[in-house]
Order: sequence, then structure tokens, then C-alpha cells
Amino acid sequence: MNKLLVAALLTGALAVPAYAADYTIMAPAAPGGGWDQTARTMQEALQAEAISANVQVTNVPGAGGTIGLAQFVNQYAGNPDALIVGGYVMVGAVLTNMSPVSLADVTPIARLTGEADIIVVPAASELKTMDDLVAKLKADPGSVSWAGGSAGGVDHIAAGLVAKAVGVDPTLINYIAYSGGGEALAAVLGGQVTVGISGAGEFAAQIESGDLRALAVTGDEPLGDIPNLKAAGVDVAVTNWRMVAAAPGITDEQKAAINADIEKMVTSASWKTALETKGWADMYMAGADFDAQLAKDIEATSAILKDVGLVQ
Repeated sequence: MNKLLVAALLTGALAVPAYAADYTIMAPAAPGGGWDQTARTMQEALQAEAISANVQVTNVPGAGGTIGLAQFVNQYAGNPDALIVGGYVMVGAVLTNMSPVSLADVTPIARLTGEADIIVVPAASELKTMDDLVAKLKADPGSVSWAGGSAGGVDHIAAGLVAKAVGVDPTLINYIAYSGGGEALAAVLGGQVTVGISGAGEFAAQIESGDLRALAVTGDEPLGDIPNLKAAGVDVAVTNWRMVAAAPGITDEQKAAINADIEKMVTSASWKTALETKGWADMYMAGADFDAQLAKDIEATSAILKDVGLVQ
């Protein structure tokens, strides 16, 4: 083989992207929700940025993510190509469902994104402001029905914290858990509940159309002309965060390789564009910092759920 041909072959080889693992990402929820959207956004970014040639997403819904979590731990132990999306909701679900597996049974990689909840009412509701909602809540806590996601999740926690902040026993709140944002939305639009509480993106189209009225967001900052709770006189700030973890039993070298891929992803143009489009906050944190923060979040969530009466 002549030298020119060898050089050409080497040049061609070097021009081919050096793909890492062909990842499978489990979204432990039904299609369309926040975890599913996160997994599929990861899929798009990892492939678009030539970090991985082939990324598959699987959905395993149920029990606030704990069914998928158990399946992930049992089926993918030691597999460095398997990832799972989780977050704040899963922390609460592990506690409220007394799950036999927890986030301690996987390998945390990174916190990825955050999204504030938003509190909404039907356009025809007599409640015009957070002050109106607080007055009704104080007068009769049970008369205010809250539609949100899974029991013990961030929506439930936020409702309980609002009650506590205004002097209402959080165990008295009338919270109705729905399995998906679509069901909660239908309940609010149909007037079956007093208020809806979910990720800001879940209700955005109906707020824009005028079918729903936004009273407040739960994050640290207002959302456009919608005040945050603190600005509305309720001393509460809650942000729903989402994370990615790897399988249990992987080596330190395998974990480092996954961390490197995720870091490339979150610093990529594709990922940043997706965050802006979806209105997600960049809350990337990895390594020992994330391990420490996750431990704090689990401890704090346990305390909140005891206040709300969901954990003894």
C-alpha cells in the first residue's frame, strides 16, 4: 500500500467522529411529561453534537418514577450505557411510596435543569390574585382543591409550603394527584378543581390563550408579568429540578466517561437552544458538589413531607 493511500485512510479515519456509548435513557414516566421531555432533549443533543451515534429513550411510568427506578436498578446494574432521568419528584416519591430502591441505589451524574411551578385558575374563577386564594385557603382549607402531579411531588410540596407560609395546617390541604399534566389541565379547565399547580410549561398555552389565569410562580424570579410567590406576599420559593444518573455498579472510569459526555452535552449549542426554547433554567451541577446537594435535598424533602403529613 503506497504512502499516499495510507495517509488518505488515516485522514479519513480521523475525520470520523469518535462516538462514545450508544446510550439508553430511561424516562420513568409516561410520554409527554417533564422527565420524558428531558430524556428526549438529551437524546437529540447527544446525537446532534456527535457525542453518541445512537441514543434510545424508554418509558416506564408509575408511582412517581419509583417503578422505573426499581426496574433500572435491577436490569442495568453494571451497564455503563444505561442512564435514567429523575429529579425532585422522585425524591418525594421514594419516601411516600416507601420504595425498596432509592437514588442511593444508582450512580448520580448531574443535575441538569430547573423549572418553577405555576399556580393557575380558570379564566372564570372568582380568584383574581394570590391574595384571593390565600383568603379562601385561610377561611376553609378544604374548600380549595389543588390539581397537580403525583402525591409527594414538587407540586404537592409547593401547595403544602404555601399553606404553611400563610398559617394554614398543611395536612388540611385538599390536594388531588393526577398521573399527568394533561389530566390536571383538563380538571382545571373543566372547573373540577379550584386551582392547578404544575410546571410553568404545562399551562403556558392555556395562559396565552386566556383560558387560564396565572396567579404566581414558585421560583425565585417572576415569569414575565406573573409575580413569584414572595412578591405576592407568600414566603415560599420552590424549583423543580431534574437530573441524570447512571446504573449502579459501574467503575470509576466508566462514571468519568459518562460525566465527560454529559458535560459536553450541557455546554453544547443544541442543549442551550433547547433550554431557551422550553423555558428551562440551566442548573447543571456534577461531581462531589452534586452528590452533596442531592443529600441535602433528600433531607429537606423528608422534612417537608413530614410537615405535609405524607411521611411519618
